[in-house]
Formats: sequence, C-alpha cells, structure tokens
Amino acid sequence: MAETPFPDDLHAAQVRLHQATAELAALGRALPWSVEPHAGWPGKEPSHTGEVTGGRPPSPGWTDEQKAAVDELRQECLALSETVSTHPYWADFTGGDLVDRRMELKSITRPEAEAEPAA
Repeated sequence: MAETPFPDDLHAAQVRLHQATAELAALGRALPWSVEPHAGWPGKEPSHTGEVTGGRPPSPGWTDEQKAAVDELRQECLALSETVSTHPYWADFTGGDLVDRRMELKSITRPEAEAEPAA
C-alpha cells in the first residue's frame, strides 16, 4: 500500500468501502428490475410517434441467493461507513478542515486515483 497521510486501517477501510459500493452497484444493475416476481406492464404508443415508450417486461424476481448477496453487501457498506466516519483520526479536525481531510481520503482511495502513476 502506498504511503498516505492517513492511518493504514482508515485508508484500508475507505478503499474497501469504495470497492463494496461498486460491487453493490454492479450487482444491482445485473439483477432483475423487481425484487419480487412481477408481470410487468405494457408501454404507451403516442399517436404522433408510433414509438412504444415506457413499460416493463416481466421480472422473475430475485432468488434467495441474490437477496442474500445484496443484503450482505449493504451490511458491509454500512459497517465500513461507520468504521470510516467514527475513526479516532477525525477527532483532531473540525469544521472545514475535517471536510477537506475527509474529501482528500475519498479522493486518494478511489480506484481511478490508485491506478494513476505517482507524480
């Protein structure tokens, strides 16, 4: 891990929070649109365009495994958010300084930030 002005455990928790959030978002995009099975509904065909808009296809719903995976990632994100936001490191900062440091941590731990070569 590259040296940062933040404690290693705080840095690692923020990195994992970015990862878990991205995993949850990707999983959400891959799952059916409805958690429970749903018949969907037809779209509307405006007379001036003839193009069908809106509507949803039928959804099989989520499996128990998919529900468990989403719940697990949500719980991990919540726990990591709590770990990061309540870390003792933040006690040394207030007001704008706290916000600036918190934004710096978020910025340097984003996946795209770690992929960039050091200057």
